[in-house]
Amino acid sequence: MYFSTTWADRPARRLPLHKSVLCLVCVVLLVVNGVFLLRNLDDLRDANLLQAQTAQVSDELQYLNLLVTDAESSLRGYFLSNDPVYLSPLRGAPQQIDAQLRALGVLLADNPSQTRNLAQLRALVQRKLALLNQSLDVFRHGGLDDIVANAASPDERAEMDEIRLQVVIMAREQNELLKSRTAGFYQQYRHAALFGVSINVAAIIILLLFYKLVQRTFGARLDAEHALQQTNDGLEHIVAERTAQLSVLSRHLIRVSEEEKSRLARELHDEMGANLTAIGIDLATVIDRLRANEPDLADKLGRARRTLVDTVQLKRRIIENLRPSLLDNMGLSAALQSYCADYAHVTSLDCDALIDADVDEAGPTQAIALFRITQEALNNIAKYAKARNVIVNLTREPTGWCLEITDDGIGIPDGMLTGTKSHGLLGMRERALLLGGTLVVERGVNDVGTCVRALIPALAPGGNEVAGTVYTPPALTQSAGPEYQDSLPHGAANPG
Repeated sequence: MYFSTTWADRPARRLPLHKSVLCLVCVVLLVVNGVFLLRNLDDLRDANLLQAQTAQVSDELQYLNLLVTDAESSLRGYFLSNDPVYLSPLRGAPQQIDAQLRALGVLLADNPSQTRNLAQLRALVQRKLALLNQSLDVFRHGGLDDIVANAASPDERAEMDEIRLQVVIMAREQNELLKSRTAGFYQQYRHAALFGVSINVAAIIILLLFYKLVQRTFGARLDAEHALQQTNDGLEHIVAERTAQLSVLSRHLIRVSEEEKSRLARELHDEMGANLTAIGIDLATVIDRLRANEPDLADKLGRARRTLVDTVQLKRRIIENLRPSLLDNMGLSAALQSYCADYAHVTSLDCDALIDADVDEAGPTQAIALFRITQEALNNIAKYAKARNVIVNLTREPTGWCLEITDDGIGIPDGMLTGTKSHGLLGMRERALLLGGTLVVERGVNDVGTCVRALIPALAPGGNEVAGTVYTPPALTQSAGPEYQDSLPHGAANPG
């Protein structure tokens, strides 16, 4: 047996405020951690882009330096060989150098310092190209001696050194920018990592608080379940005790009821039977004396005598309903056979009684229980079943007695099988349960009619206790004389 403390009509309780706050704080911490993680990813992407940009700027500067060096080398080759083929790098240098300078301008557009350095480098390169073209014109008009004299001047060598120095300055500045930004990113990443660790620590603390709350709640729930289980056990014990008391009380009431019926039947048989017999004898005597002189009075007394006979029959039926005399005198088999025959005669139903011969071994309490179950089942069939055929089958099984009553009527509704208002079914089931047996009411074969099946064990509690019996003395009406005997209908000679 289990009970629930939850009300069906009570709204569900909300989570306590402190638990809601902890949940909200945990969610906020997780969101903040996610935001900082995204920001760290953006910073890492910027750092990677800056590193790639620095590497590309360095490559572009080296390539630009190489173009200028190739242009200068090609011009020297032309001076030595006087072959115009050597002038190809010099002729293509302006376009290539201009392309490199534009690419560097795009890469360094967000850096004002590098933009100024790039402008200075552009001027140095253009000046160098102008000097190379000037040297080419000098060679063509003056010859190699003028070129050697021009190359010996320190200005021409200084131009190339300035270009190289400017390239080195720009590369170094780009590397320093990368280094400073990398250090800033590392510092920012370190702060973000520390903040993330702080968030994780706070989340762990909140989880520990949650664990404590859950542990406390779980402990309280276990205590409540333990208390509820103890309450249930106590209630089950009380219910079992009350059920046992009610079973004892029901068995006692049934026994008292049967004893009271036996007592009433005995009193009706002894006292009322004796009185009715005496009245019958007196009426017979008076009728014999008045028949010759007062025939009218004799006829009236004859009608009274017939009414007396009907009263004797009524008394006999009342006694049989209170306590069947055949059950005590002839046994269970004869009682059921007789009752089924009378039932078939009264209800006009075809009632077959299939009774084993050894059912008379049943004890008094078992016999009256089987008889009453049969009586109640047949009464229900007569009232509600609308059947035409009824079979009562009582057999002796190794474990007890099996009673089966079937009919071909309309069947019992499903709700009546477990309904609390089916007093007849409850009474039959209670009689079987009080003797340790079972009673099942179900639909018949092929869902036709109803089948009542009761099993009463051989070692039923109270099966050997002796119920009150009806003492049937020798026929008191034998002293009434042959006239009274002849006036009673068949079967009324013994009013009991």
